[in-house]
Amino acid sequence: MSGHSKWATTKHKKAIIDSRRAKAFAKYIKNIEVAARIGGADLSGNPTLVDAVQKAKKNSVPGDNIDRAIKRGAGLDGDAVEYMTIVYEGYGPNGVALMIECLTDNKNRAAAEVRTALSRNGGTLADPGSVAYNFGRKGVIVVPAEGTTEDDVLTAVLEAGAEEVNAAPNGETFDVITDASQLVAARTALVDSGIDYDSADVEFVPNLKVEVDADTARKVFRLIDALEDSDDVQNVFSNVDLTPEVQAELADDE
Repeated sequence: MSGHSKWATTKHKKAIIDSRRAKAFAKYIKNIEVAARIGGADLSGNPTLVDAVQKAKKNSVPGDNIDRAIKRGAGLDGDAVEYMTIVYEGYGPNGVALMIECLTDNKNRAAAEVRTALSRNGGTLADPGSVAYNFGRKGVIVVPAEGTTEDDVLTAVLEAGAEEVNAAPNGETFDVITDASQLVAARTALVDSGIDYDSADVEFVPNLKVEVDADTARKVFRLIDALEDSDDVQNVFSNVDLTPEVQAELADDE
């Protein structure tokens, strides 16, 4: 029975991974469609589309899927879908602040799924403006640390409007933070310097982070997972800050 149980567990985990990959693919495709609809199908004149395609490719979305999404978004195949961007504000366990970014063709469905995920996982929907003041819209470029240094990255982007460069806690990436309007300039400066990047997006960045203990962190991550299970939820941002000690405790869970 133990062998069967192990296989069942492995099969269950694989199903979860496959499901999450499919959902992630759908979200990358949706971003491409929206970028193509707003700025057209020509990559050379649409930096937002360049970033959406780059992220999709980095996450193994097939090229045919990307090409079809560009054509669909630009209305070249007559099968375009109208998406709207909606941002919900919420609180997680212990009052952690959340910004929930949706891209949807059905506002009522998105609202219901966000509300359900929050209520079932220790969160609440907040009034508009009650959480947003804690966040600013910033350009965030994620650069793999392999083959480069923090000084290399800083030198490349400093004159292109970058505000700061931070090493990720895991040491595997650097985050380049810019004003939202300077994202394209900083990304271009990296490319011109021969430095690769994983993603370049405008995100909600907290003005002040709040340290939480491991138990609260687990609850917040479960809530974020539940929110991201919705096809309408594109991104979830929080003001959680994890000390090295809490990170180490969470690593033991894996």
